[in-house]
Amino acid sequence: MTTAASLPRPYLLWLSGVQTGLLGDAALYFALGWAASAYGGGAAGLVLTAITVPRTLLVLFGGAVADRYGVRRVLLAGDAVMLAATLLLAAAVGRLGTPLWLLVAAGAVIGAVDAFYLPASGSMPRRLVRDELLSRALALRQAGGQIAVLLGAPLGGLLVASGGLAGAALADAASFGAVLLAVLYVRPAGAEGPAGGASPGLLREASGAVRLALRDPLLRAALLLTGAAAGGLLPVVSLLGPLLARSHGWGAGAAGLLGGGQAAGVLAVAGLVAWRGALSRPGVGASAGLAVASAGTALLGLAADRAMAAVAAVVIGLGSGLFASHLGPLVLGGAPVSHLSRVQALLTLVQSAGLILANPLLGRLADATGPQLPTLICALLTLAAAVRAARMPTAAG
Repeated sequence: MTTAASLPRPYLLWLSGVQTGLLGDAALYFALGWAASAYGGGAAGLVLTAITVPRTLLVLFGGAVADRYGVRRVLLAGDAVMLAATLLLAAAVGRLGTPLWLLVAAGAVIGAVDAFYLPASGSMPRRLVRDELLSRALALRQAGGQIAVLLGAPLGGLLVASGGLAGAALADAASFGAVLLAVLYVRPAGAEGPAGGASPGLLREASGAVRLALRDPLLRAALLLTGAAAGGLLPVVSLLGPLLARSHGWGAGAAGLLGGGQAAGVLAVAGLVAWRGALSRPGVGASAGLAVASAGTALLGLAADRAMAAVAAVVIGLGSGLFASHLGPLVLGGAPVSHLSRVQALLTLVQSAGLILANPLLGRLADATGPQLPTLICALLTLAAAVRAARMPTAAG
Protein backbone atom coordinates (compact mmCIF):
# COMPACT_ATOMS: atom_id res chain seq x y z
CA MET A 1 0.00 0.00 0.00
CA THR A 2 1.30 3.48 -0.89
CA THR A 3 1.33 5.90 2.02
CA ALA A 4 1.92 9.62 2.40
CA ALA A 5 5.53 8.75 3.24
CA SER A 6 5.90 7.49 -0.36
CA LEU A 7 5.28 10.95 -1.76
CA PRO A 8 8.34 12.55 -3.40
CA ARG A 9 10.76 14.24 -1.03
CA PRO A 10 10.66 17.59 -2.92
CA TYR A 11 6.88 17.69 -2.51
CA LEU A 12 7.05 16.94 1.21
CA LEU A 13 9.72 19.61 1.66
CA TRP A 14 7.70 22.18 -0.28
CA LEU A 15 4.56 21.20 1.63
CA SER A 16 6.28 21.60 5.00
CA GLY A 17 7.18 25.16 4.03
CA VAL A 18 3.66 25.86 2.80
CA GLN A 19 2.10 24.58 6.03
CA THR A 20 4.44 26.74 8.09
CA GLY A 21 3.33 29.70 6.01
CA LEU A 22 -0.36 28.85 6.43
CA LEU A 23 -0.01 28.73 10.19
CA GLY A 24 1.75 32.09 10.24
CA ASP A 25 -0.92 33.56 7.95
CA ALA A 26 -3.75 32.26 10.13
CA ALA A 27 -2.17 33.85 13.20
CA LEU A 28 -1.71 37.18 11.39
CA TYR A 29 -5.30 37.16 10.08
CA PHE A 30 -6.54 36.70 13.65
CA ALA A 31 -4.32 39.54 14.84
CA LEU A 32 -5.51 41.88 12.06
CA GLY A 33 -9.14 41.06 12.81
CA TRP A 34 -8.62 41.60 16.52
CA ALA A 35 -6.96 44.97 15.95
CA ALA A 36 -9.71 46.03 13.53
CA SER A 37 -12.48 44.95 15.93
CA ALA A 38 -11.40 47.78 18.25
CA TYR A 39 -12.91 50.15 15.67
CA GLY A 40 -16.20 48.22 15.43
CA GLY A 41 -17.76 45.59 13.19
CA GLY A 42 -17.79 47.82 10.12
CA ALA A 43 -14.06 48.36 10.37
CA ALA A 44 -13.42 44.62 10.78
CA GLY A 45 -15.50 43.98 7.67
CA LEU A 46 -13.55 46.64 5.80
CA VAL A 47 -10.25 44.91 6.53
CA LEU A 48 -11.65 41.58 5.29
CA THR A 49 -12.98 43.30 2.18
CA ALA A 50 -9.55 44.82 1.57
CA ILE A 51 -8.19 41.28 1.34
CA THR A 52 -11.00 39.81 -0.76
CA VAL A 53 -11.46 42.49 -3.42
CA PRO A 54 -7.93 42.63 -4.90
CA ARG A 55 -7.66 38.84 -4.68
CA THR A 56 -10.88 38.45 -6.68
CA LEU A 57 -10.10 41.17 -9.24
CA LEU A 58 -6.53 40.09 -9.96
CA VAL A 59 -6.58 36.30 -9.62
CA LEU A 60 -7.11 35.47 -13.31
CA PHE A 61 -4.31 37.85 -14.24
CA GLY A 62 -2.17 36.23 -11.53
CA GLY A 63 -2.76 32.79 -13.00
CA ALA A 64 -1.74 34.02 -16.45
CA VAL A 65 1.46 35.53 -15.03
CA ALA A 66 2.36 32.22 -13.35
CA ASP A 67 1.76 30.19 -16.52
CA ARG A 68 3.69 32.69 -18.65
CA TYR A 69 6.70 33.47 -16.44
CA GLY A 70 6.85 30.34 -14.30
CA VAL A 71 5.26 29.38 -11.01
CA ARG A 72 8.61 29.19 -9.21
CA ARG A 73 9.41 32.81 -10.04
CA VAL A 74 5.96 33.90 -8.88
CA LEU A 75 6.26 31.94 -5.62
CA LEU A 76 9.72 33.34 -4.88
CA ALA A 77 8.55 36.88 -5.64
CA GLY A 78 5.39 36.46 -3.52
CA ASP A 79 7.30 35.07 -0.54
CA ALA A 80 9.89 37.85 -0.78
CA VAL A 81 7.21 40.57 -0.98
CA MET A 82 5.30 39.15 1.99
CA LEU A 83 8.49 38.74 4.02
CA ALA A 84 9.28 42.42 3.45
CA ALA A 85 5.64 43.49 3.98
CA THR A 86 5.26 41.70 7.32
CA LEU A 87 8.57 43.10 8.58
CA LEU A 88 7.44 46.57 7.49
CA LEU A 89 4.08 46.05 9.17
CA ALA A 90 5.77 45.10 12.45
CA ALA A 91 7.96 48.20 12.27
CA ALA A 92 5.00 50.45 11.41
CA VAL A 93 2.92 49.09 14.30
CA GLY A 94 5.80 49.68 16.68
CA ARG A 95 6.01 53.31 15.56
CA LEU A 96 2.38 54.22 14.76
CA GLY A 97 0.22 51.74 16.65
CA THR A 98 -2.72 50.21 14.75
CA PRO A 99 -4.54 52.98 12.84
CA LEU A 100 -7.33 51.67 10.66
CA TRP A 101 -5.66 52.83 7.43
CA LEU A 102 -2.64 50.67 8.22
CA LEU A 103 -4.82 47.59 8.79
CA VAL A 104 -6.67 48.19 5.51
CA ALA A 105 -3.38 48.69 3.65
CA ALA A 106 -2.00 45.45 5.10
CA GLY A 107 -5.14 43.61 3.99
CA ALA A 108 -4.87 45.04 0.47
CA VAL A 109 -1.25 43.89 0.16
CA ILE A 110 -2.19 40.39 1.36
CA GLY A 111 -5.06 40.16 -1.13
CA ALA A 112 -2.97 41.41 -4.06
CA VAL A 113 -0.14 38.96 -3.37
CA ASP A 114 -2.65 36.12 -2.90
CA ALA A 115 -4.03 36.78 -6.39
CA PHE A 116 -0.67 35.81 -7.88
CA TYR A 117 0.47 33.33 -5.24
CA LEU A 118 -2.58 31.08 -4.88
CA PRO A 119 -2.84 29.97 -8.54
CA ALA A 120 0.90 29.25 -8.69
CA SER A 121 0.88 27.37 -5.39
CA GLY A 122 -2.24 25.44 -6.36
CA SER A 123 -0.52 24.05 -9.45
CA MET A 124 2.59 22.81 -7.62
CA PRO A 125 1.28 19.36 -6.56
CA ARG A 126 0.72 18.43 -10.23
CA ARG A 127 4.29 19.52 -11.02
CA LEU A 128 5.88 17.61 -8.13
CA VAL A 129 3.80 14.41 -7.84
CA ARG A 130 2.90 11.60 -10.26
CA ASP A 131 -0.73 11.45 -11.31
CA GLU A 132 -1.45 8.25 -9.37
CA LEU A 133 -0.35 9.95 -6.12
CA LEU A 134 -2.10 13.26 -6.73
CA SER A 135 -5.15 12.55 -4.56
CA ARG A 136 -2.94 11.64 -1.58
CA ALA A 137 -0.75 14.70 -2.14
CA LEU A 138 -3.72 17.07 -2.23
CA ALA A 139 -5.36 15.39 0.76
CA LEU A 140 -2.18 15.79 2.80
CA ARG A 141 -2.12 19.47 1.87
CA GLN A 142 -5.78 19.82 2.80
CA ALA A 143 -5.12 18.18 6.17
CA GLY A 144 -2.33 20.64 6.85
CA GLY A 145 -4.64 23.52 5.96
CA GLN A 146 -7.22 22.34 8.47
CA ILE A 147 -4.56 22.03 11.16
CA ALA A 148 -3.63 25.65 10.43
CA VAL A 149 -7.30 26.62 10.80
CA LEU A 150 -7.56 24.83 14.14
CA LEU A 151 -4.30 26.19 15.54
CA GLY A 152 -4.11 29.59 13.86
CA ALA A 153 -6.57 31.49 16.06
CA PRO A 154 -5.17 30.19 19.39
CA LEU A 155 -1.63 30.91 18.19
CA GLY A 156 -2.70 34.36 17.04
CA GLY A 157 -4.25 34.99 20.44
CA LEU A 158 -1.03 34.03 22.22
CA LEU A 159 1.05 36.21 19.90
CA VAL A 160 -1.27 39.19 20.33
CA ALA A 161 -1.27 38.74 24.10
CA SER A 162 2.52 38.65 24.23
CA GLY A 163 3.58 40.98 21.42
CA GLY A 164 0.50 42.55 19.88
CA LEU A 165 0.00 42.83 16.13
CA ALA A 166 3.74 43.46 15.71
CA GLY A 167 4.51 40.08 17.30
CA ALA A 168 2.09 38.28 14.98
CA ALA A 169 3.58 40.07 11.96
CA LEU A 170 7.12 39.04 12.97
CA ALA A 171 5.98 35.42 13.40
CA ASP A 172 4.40 35.49 9.95
CA ALA A 173 7.61 36.98 8.53
CA ALA A 174 9.52 34.02 9.98
CA SER A 175 7.05 31.62 8.36
CA PHE A 176 7.53 33.29 4.97
CA GLY A 177 11.26 32.89 5.42
CA ALA A 178 10.73 29.14 5.83
CA VAL A 179 8.55 29.00 2.70
CA LEU A 180 11.12 30.97 0.75
CA LEU A 181 13.86 28.51 1.67
CA ALA A 182 11.67 25.56 0.64
CA VAL A 183 10.84 27.10 -2.76
CA LEU A 184 14.52 27.93 -3.35
CA TYR A 185 15.38 24.25 -2.84
CA VAL A 186 12.57 22.72 -4.93
CA ARG A 187 12.95 22.89 -8.72
CA PRO A 188 10.05 21.04 -10.39
CA ALA A 189 10.16 20.43 -14.11
CA GLY A 190 8.11 22.89 -16.13
CA ALA A 191 7.82 25.43 -13.28
CA GLU A 192 10.06 28.04 -14.90
CA GLY A 193 7.56 29.01 -17.60
CA PRO A 194 7.46 28.21 -21.33
CA ALA A 195 10.69 28.38 -23.30
CA GLY A 196 10.57 31.20 -25.82
CA GLY A 197 7.75 31.73 -28.25
CA ALA A 198 5.58 34.77 -28.83
CA SER A 199 3.09 35.64 -26.12
CA PRO A 200 -0.45 36.65 -27.12
CA GLY A 201 -0.58 39.00 -24.11
CA LEU A 202 -1.39 38.37 -20.47
CA LEU A 203 -4.99 39.58 -20.68
CA ARG A 204 -5.66 37.30 -23.64
CA GLU A 205 -3.96 34.41 -21.79
CA ALA A 206 -6.11 35.11 -18.73
CA SER A 207 -9.30 35.01 -20.81
CA GLY A 208 -8.02 31.80 -22.39
CA ALA A 209 -8.76 29.97 -19.13
CA VAL A 210 -12.39 31.04 -19.38
CA ARG A 211 -12.62 29.85 -23.00
CA LEU A 212 -11.01 26.55 -22.05
CA ALA A 213 -13.45 26.00 -19.19
CA LEU A 214 -16.49 26.80 -21.33
CA ARG A 215 -15.61 24.20 -23.96
CA ASP A 216 -14.30 21.49 -21.63
CA PRO A 217 -17.06 19.34 -20.02
CA LEU A 218 -14.96 18.42 -16.98
CA LEU A 219 -13.93 21.99 -16.18
CA ARG A 220 -17.45 23.33 -16.78
CA ALA A 221 -18.86 20.83 -14.32
CA ALA A 222 -16.08 21.47 -11.81
CA LEU A 223 -16.67 25.22 -11.90
CA LEU A 224 -20.40 24.74 -11.44
CA LEU A 225 -19.88 22.45 -8.47
CA THR A 226 -17.22 24.71 -6.95
CA GLY A 227 -19.58 27.67 -7.12
CA ALA A 228 -22.43 25.61 -5.67
CA ALA A 229 -20.26 24.38 -2.80
CA ALA A 230 -18.97 27.89 -2.13
CA GLY A 231 -22.46 29.37 -2.02
CA GLY A 232 -24.25 26.47 -0.37
CA LEU A 233 -21.65 25.04 2.01
CA LEU A 234 -19.05 27.59 3.08
CA PRO A 235 -21.54 30.10 4.59
CA VAL A 236 -23.31 27.41 6.65
CA VAL A 237 -20.84 27.22 9.54
CA SER A 238 -19.16 30.62 9.12
CA LEU A 239 -22.33 32.74 8.72
CA LEU A 240 -25.44 30.73 9.57
CA GLY A 241 -23.83 28.75 12.42
CA PRO A 242 -23.31 31.81 14.64
CA LEU A 243 -26.80 33.09 13.77
CA LEU A 244 -28.32 29.73 14.74
CA ALA A 245 -26.33 29.72 17.99
CA ARG A 246 -27.60 33.19 18.83
CA SER A 247 -31.19 32.33 17.96
CA HIS A 248 -31.08 29.32 20.30
CA GLY A 249 -29.25 31.23 23.02
CA TRP A 250 -26.28 28.84 22.94
CA GLY A 251 -23.59 31.52 23.18
CA ALA A 252 -20.32 32.20 21.39
CA GLY A 253 -18.72 28.99 22.63
CA ALA A 254 -21.22 26.88 20.69
CA ALA A 255 -20.56 28.88 17.52
CA GLY A 256 -16.84 28.24 17.92
CA LEU A 257 -17.54 24.55 18.49
CA LEU A 258 -19.32 24.40 15.13
CA GLY A 259 -16.27 25.75 13.34
CA GLY A 260 -14.00 23.31 15.16
CA GLY A 261 -16.32 20.39 14.40
CA GLN A 262 -16.36 21.17 10.70
CA ALA A 263 -12.56 21.48 10.61
CA ALA A 264 -12.22 18.18 12.48
CA GLY A 265 -14.46 16.44 9.94
CA VAL A 266 -12.48 17.78 6.98
CA LEU A 267 -9.22 16.81 8.70
CA ALA A 268 -10.43 13.25 9.32
CA VAL A 269 -11.33 12.67 5.66
CA ALA A 270 -8.18 14.36 4.37
CA GLY A 271 -6.03 12.21 6.63
CA LEU A 272 -7.80 9.04 5.47
CA VAL A 273 -7.41 9.93 1.78
CA ALA A 274 -3.75 10.85 2.31
CA TRP A 275 -3.23 7.38 3.83
CA ARG A 276 -5.49 5.15 1.73
CA GLY A 277 -6.09 7.17 -1.42
CA ALA A 278 -9.30 8.42 -3.04
CA LEU A 279 -12.13 6.39 -4.56
CA SER A 280 -11.53 5.02 -8.05
CA ARG A 281 -14.54 7.01 -9.34
CA PRO A 282 -13.94 10.65 -8.34
CA GLY A 283 -17.33 11.84 -9.55
CA VAL A 284 -19.01 9.38 -7.19
CA GLY A 285 -16.76 10.54 -4.35
CA ALA A 286 -17.58 14.21 -4.99
CA SER A 287 -21.30 13.43 -5.21
CA ALA A 288 -21.24 11.39 -2.01
CA GLY A 289 -19.39 14.21 -0.25
CA LEU A 290 -22.00 16.78 -1.23
CA ALA A 291 -24.83 14.42 -0.19
CA VAL A 292 -23.24 13.89 3.23
CA ALA A 293 -22.69 17.63 3.62
CA SER A 294 -26.32 18.25 2.65
CA ALA A 295 -27.50 15.86 5.36
CA GLY A 296 -25.27 17.58 7.92
CA THR A 297 -26.58 21.00 6.89
CA ALA A 298 -30.19 19.86 7.26
CA LEU A 299 -29.37 18.37 10.66
CA LEU A 300 -27.79 21.67 11.73
CA GLY A 301 -30.87 23.61 10.65
CA LEU A 302 -33.11 21.29 12.68
CA ALA A 303 -30.76 20.88 15.67
CA ALA A 304 -32.46 21.45 19.01
CA ASP A 305 -29.37 21.46 21.22
CA ARG A 306 -25.62 22.09 21.16
CA ALA A 307 -24.70 18.41 20.97
CA MET A 308 -26.80 17.80 17.87
CA ALA A 309 -25.42 20.96 16.26
CA ALA A 310 -21.85 19.85 16.97
CA VAL A 311 -22.52 16.45 15.38
CA ALA A 312 -24.04 18.19 12.37
CA ALA A 313 -20.93 20.36 11.98
CA VAL A 314 -18.70 17.28 11.98
CA VAL A 315 -20.93 15.67 9.32
CA ILE A 316 -20.70 18.83 7.21
CA GLY A 317 -16.92 18.68 7.54
CA LEU A 318 -16.82 15.02 6.55
CA GLY A 319 -18.87 15.75 3.43
CA SER A 320 -16.86 18.85 2.55
CA GLY A 321 -13.61 16.94 2.89
CA LEU A 322 -14.89 14.04 0.77
CA PHE A 323 -16.04 16.45 -1.94
CA ALA A 324 -12.80 18.47 -2.04
CA SER A 325 -10.52 15.43 -1.91
CA HIS A 326 -12.13 14.03 -5.07
CA LEU A 327 -12.88 17.16 -7.08
CA GLY A 328 -9.43 18.72 -6.59
CA PRO A 329 -7.34 15.87 -8.07
CA LEU A 330 -9.83 15.40 -10.90
CA VAL A 331 -9.53 19.03 -12.00
CA LEU A 332 -5.80 19.45 -11.39
CA GLY A 333 -5.02 16.14 -13.09
CA GLY A 334 -7.22 16.90 -16.09
CA ALA A 335 -6.11 20.49 -16.74
CA PRO A 336 -3.59 21.08 -19.54
CA VAL A 337 -0.07 21.62 -18.20
CA SER A 338 0.06 24.94 -20.08
CA HIS A 339 -3.00 26.20 -18.14
CA LEU A 340 -2.47 24.76 -14.65
CA SER A 341 -2.19 28.07 -12.80
CA ARG A 342 -4.97 29.70 -14.81
CA VAL A 343 -7.37 26.85 -14.06
CA GLN A 344 -6.55 27.16 -10.36
CA ALA A 345 -7.15 30.90 -10.62
CA LEU A 346 -10.53 30.32 -12.25
CA LEU A 347 -11.57 27.93 -9.47
CA THR A 348 -10.53 30.54 -6.89
CA LEU A 349 -12.51 33.22 -8.74
CA VAL A 350 -15.66 31.09 -8.90
CA GLN A 351 -15.39 30.24 -5.21
CA SER A 352 -14.94 33.91 -4.28
CA ALA A 353 -17.86 34.95 -6.48
CA GLY A 354 -20.07 32.28 -4.90
CA LEU A 355 -19.30 33.62 -1.43
CA ILE A 356 -19.75 37.25 -2.44
CA LEU A 357 -23.20 36.44 -3.83
CA ALA A 358 -24.36 34.00 -1.16
CA ASN A 359 -23.31 35.70 2.07
CA PRO A 360 -25.43 38.86 1.77
CA LEU A 361 -28.44 36.98 0.37
CA LEU A 362 -28.36 34.38 3.13
CA GLY A 363 -27.76 37.03 5.77
CA ARG A 364 -30.74 39.09 4.64
CA LEU A 365 -32.96 36.03 4.45
CA ALA A 366 -31.90 35.07 7.97
CA ASP A 367 -32.81 38.58 9.17
CA ALA A 368 -36.25 38.27 7.58
CA THR A 369 -37.16 34.68 8.50
CA GLY A 370 -34.61 33.48 11.04
CA PRO A 371 -31.51 31.39 10.26
CA GLN A 372 -33.25 28.01 10.05
CA LEU A 373 -34.86 28.56 6.61
CA PRO A 374 -31.68 29.68 4.79
CA THR A 375 -29.82 26.76 6.39
CA LEU A 376 -32.37 24.29 5.01
CA ILE A 377 -32.24 26.01 1.61
CA CYS A 378 -28.46 25.51 1.63
CA ALA A 379 -29.08 21.81 2.33
CA LEU A 380 -31.37 21.55 -0.71
CA LEU A 381 -28.93 23.41 -2.96
CA THR A 382 -26.09 21.14 -1.86
CA LEU A 383 -28.22 18.06 -2.50
CA ALA A 384 -29.00 19.30 -6.01
CA ALA A 385 -25.27 19.76 -6.58
CA ALA A 386 -24.71 16.18 -5.37
CA VAL A 387 -27.08 14.89 -8.05
CA ARG A 388 -25.20 16.89 -10.69
CA ALA A 389 -21.81 15.65 -9.44
CA ALA A 390 -22.89 12.02 -9.94
CA ARG A 391 -23.06 12.69 -13.69
CA MET A 392 -19.74 14.53 -13.81
CA PRO A 393 -17.26 13.51 -16.54
CA THR A 394 -14.01 11.97 -15.32
CA ALA A 395 -11.64 13.27 -17.98
CA ALA A 396 -10.94 16.53 -19.75
CA GLY A 397 -12.65 17.01 -23.05
